[in-house]
This record gives sequence, structure tokens and C-alpha cells, in this order.
Amino acid sequence: MPSRLALRSASESGADVVDLVRSALPALERALTDATQAVREKVSSGGKLSAELLESEQRAVHGLAWLATYVFGVRELLHYADRLGASGKFGEAERLIVQIGAGEYIAQILGGIAMSQGETVRLVDLYLSEDAVSALRHNAAVGALAQHGNTAEARAALAAIIRNAHGAFTVGDAGLDETLEAMRSEIRRFVEAEVVPHAHEWHLKNAYIPLEVIGRLAELGVFGLTIPEEYGGLGLPKEAMCVVTEELSRGYIGVGSLGTRSEIAAELIIGGGTDEQKAHYLPKLASGEILPTAVFTEPNTGSDLASLRTRAVKEGDVYKVSGNKTWITHPVRADLMTLLVRTNPAEPGYKGLSMLLAEKPRGTDEDPFPAKGMTGGEIEVLGYRGMKEFEIGFDGFEVPAGQLLGGVEGQGFKQLMNTFEAARIQTAARAVGVAQAAMETGLRYAEERIQFGKPLIAFPRVADKIVMMAVEIAIARQITYFAARAKDEGRRTDLEAGMSKLLGARVAWAAADNALQIHGGNGFALEYQVSRLLCDARILNIFEGAAEIQAQVIARRLLEEGRN
Repeated sequence: MPSRLALRSASESGADVVDLVRSALPALERALTDATQAVREKVSSGGKLSAELLESEQRAVHGLAWLATYVFGVRELLHYADRLGASGKFGEAERLIVQIGAGEYIAQILGGIAMSQGETVRLVDLYLSEDAVSALRHNAAVGALAQHGNTAEARAALAAIIRNAHGAFTVGDAGLDETLEAMRSEIRRFVEAEVVPHAHEWHLKNAYIPLEVIGRLAELGVFGLTIPEEYGGLGLPKEAMCVVTEELSRGYIGVGSLGTRSEIAAELIIGGGTDEQKAHYLPKLASGEILPTAVFTEPNTGSDLASLRTRAVKEGDVYKVSGNKTWITHPVRADLMTLLVRTNPAEPGYKGLSMLLAEKPRGTDEDPFPAKGMTGGEIEVLGYRGMKEFEIGFDGFEVPAGQLLGGVEGQGFKQLMNTFEAARIQTAARAVGVAQAAMETGLRYAEERIQFGKPLIAFPRVADKIVMMAVEIAIARQITYFAARAKDEGRRTDLEAGMSKLLGARVAWAAADNALQIHGGNGFALEYQVSRLLCDARILNIFEGAAEIQAQVIARRLLEEGRN
């Protein structure tokens, strides 16, 4: 077993740190297994999971999801270290990221994980036995990392590296191959030239992202990244989508989210469309000729899609749609709506839902919805601007019957579920991009702002904030890349995608909040872009599955997997 002193030196090769994490991981995974079994027993009745018990034990259920996410984070730090070690790229910055990250997450597992600002889950909340808790606490590697991983000395060493990088956009090697790094560089150049100089102005004016910028995104292939080449896309893996989304969101989350519209629409059509629908729509989505929007949410349903009420009644060769939708992103300038409706009111819950590919003309601010049977109004929002949010009313809006996705009614919910993995992975990448922007903004201000005769970064608590942003961004990035690679391999990834989104959203919010704190009173002024980052970061914990819903989904999957 490596000496604890190995963790105190910032000049070690890194092997001792990696060996400690490798030794600690089995103990963490045993604790997760024991916690899963303990919670399962609490929420089961008659050998089956009980909906009532899952609700009454929500704290333990959601706490289990957070424990699993932290163990996932430590595991991917180890895999990250191994990959870089094999390629000779595991340097001092990477060693410190692994040491601080693993040490901090293990310390939180032992002491309490923050599910939100006011909710901390502890091992006792997960009904772990005293023997199981004791075994974890007394594991030598676990103890060494918890006590000597995230130390003031280690943070100071990483802070020095960050300062010497002179604002370089990443801290530590991201572990990507040369092709993906080249793609990152290309997108970064575009973002620095055409997004960063204008993003804050767009935000303050609540202005649309210019169509010229959208055109450049189309030229770069952003809208067809993962669409197969046979349909005019680039046919790239989801990991490439993560890299591009992360970089675009680093410039402005609205720009990073434009690709999400096309990703969702393409996933729906690839997974559930007819051959004719694929041949017609996918090339136009890939080229940016068609801009899509997702029209799923209703005013009183939120995440409860089984209660969806918008009706589509088939009359001859058309469906007539009536009902209300809300929180629709970028609908005015969209050409195509993926519209979730209830086609069979006699079927309860999810069974009566269908998806329509509903075309519409582009609108303007003066006439947002120039289509018969369609009206709407803008929802003014704190952040996540550039595309605009709307509520939409349908009153006899007509959609040709041939626009039913897949040509069979009742498949809408299943079709939608098939898109959630990719959507949540992309949302996690957006979160990493926003967090990266917050770290860079906070770092720049901390270097430039002089107080008491020295830059703010010279004060340990300011430097510590920057360091922990860098470390948690690295963890969120690695678990997001893992989820993307798993998706590319054709594996079921709802668990990993959900955990990436869950952690990424919290990391983005923490980074933005701390970056604003570094700015002090100036951070509260609208003229400083950190105020925008705080507003943009906040939505990440809500859309594509609120944190509470996300934790419920993660935990339920964990609990179902080991059920006898």
C-alpha cells in the first residue's frame, strides 16, 4: 500500500495516487452494492418495488442515486488516469486532479453528499449496517484518500499550475484522441471569433442568435454531427457531439443548445421514423435547412407525461390538434415540430400517445405563429436566451396523417424515451461547457482584480474555488465522455447518461455561483458576464429531467437491476 505521505507531495509521478484510487474503488463499490440492497429492502413489498414506499423513502432512494454517481465519478477518474498513463500524458496537473477529486468525493461519501444546497445525504440515510459503514471507513486506501487527498497543499499546487497556464481553456489533458482535439480547436476558434464577443449582448437584449451564426453552425456540420452519412450527416460518434456541444456552450449556452434541437429530432426519426420520413427529413436536418423544435411539455403535466392532454383527432387524411403546450424552445423560427399528442383518449397513461412531425412556417417577433390553428406567447426567462421560450395553443391545427412518426399510433412515448439517453448526455456536455466558462471568467477576474496589494487569486479561499471548479469539471467531463462512448457502442446508457446530467448540472451551478462570488459586488451587475452564466447554469438542473426526477430514474434502475 502506498504511503499516505505520497499524497502530500506535489512532485510524485502519480503512480501512488492512482494505486490508492485503484485500491479504494472496490470498497466503494461494495458499499454501493450494500446500500442498494438495503434501500431495496426498504422499498419492496411482496418481492416487488412499491410505488408508495419509493415515495415515502424518497430521501434514501435519491441519496442512493447520488452515491452511485459519486462512485461512478471516482471510477472514471481512475480510468482517465489509466488512459493518460498508457499514452504518457499523465502529468502533474492530471495527478492532482485525480488526487483532489477522488479525495474530495470519498470524503463526501463518508461525511455526507450534498443533493442540493440544503439537503445532505449520509450513509446512515441509506440504511447501511454499522459493519458495512465501518468496513468502508477503515479501508486503508479509502481513509488515506479521504484524509490526505484534498489538502491545502494539493490545492495550492494545482492553483499554481492553473495560474501558469495563463488562461488556457482546459486544466489538465481531457484524454481525447487527436481527431477530437482537432475538432475542439476548430469549434473553439469559431466560438472565440463569432460567439464570445456578442453573447452577453444577445443575452441582455433577449435577442435571437443571428441567423448568420446559425448558418455558420450548419457549415461546420453541427446539426448533422451524429446523423448517418447516408442521410447527409457526418456520422460521428456521440463523443464528438459532446466535444462540440461543450465548446459551443462555453461560448453561449443558447448556441450550444441549438444542436440539441436537431439531435432530438434526428434521434426520433432515426429510431422511429419510416424509410420515407428518414429520407425526407434527415438530410434537411443535417444541412440546417430545417430547424426543429421539441413540443412535448404541457402546463400542468411537467415530467408527468402520462397525464398529457393535447389531442390529435384523425379526420380523413389529417390530424386536427387541440391543446396547450409550454416551455417550447425556439419555436418561432422552427420549421418542424416534433409534437407529442394523445391520439387515443381511451388508452390510459402513456399508451395513447403518438408523435407527429408537424411542419409550420417560420414566424417573426411581430407574427410568431403564422399558421392556422396555432397561437402563442413568449415566456420571459432569466437566462438560457437566444432562442426564446414560448407557450403554444393549438385549436384545430392540421397535420397530414402521413406525418405520424413511424406510421403507427400509440408509439409516441416509447419513441420519446429512446431519445432521452442522447439528450441527457448532450445536456451534461452543455453543463460542462457552462462550468468551464464560469471557471475561466472567475479565474480571469481573480487574476486582474487587485485587493490589499495582491490579485484575488493569491488568497487561498479564492484559489480553492478555482481549483475545485477545475477538478469537478474534469470529473463531470469524464463521466459524460464515458456515457457517450457507451452509447456509441450500442449499450444501454440511461443510467450513465442520467448520472452525467445529474452531476454536470450541479457542477455548472456551483461553478457559476462561485465565479460570481469571486466577482463580489461586481458579479451582481448585469454588465458582467458572470451574471449571465449564473442564470444560464440554473436551468440545467431543471430541463431534460429535473434533478429530483433524474435521481428517481437513476435509483429505480439500480434497484430494479438487482431484484430477484
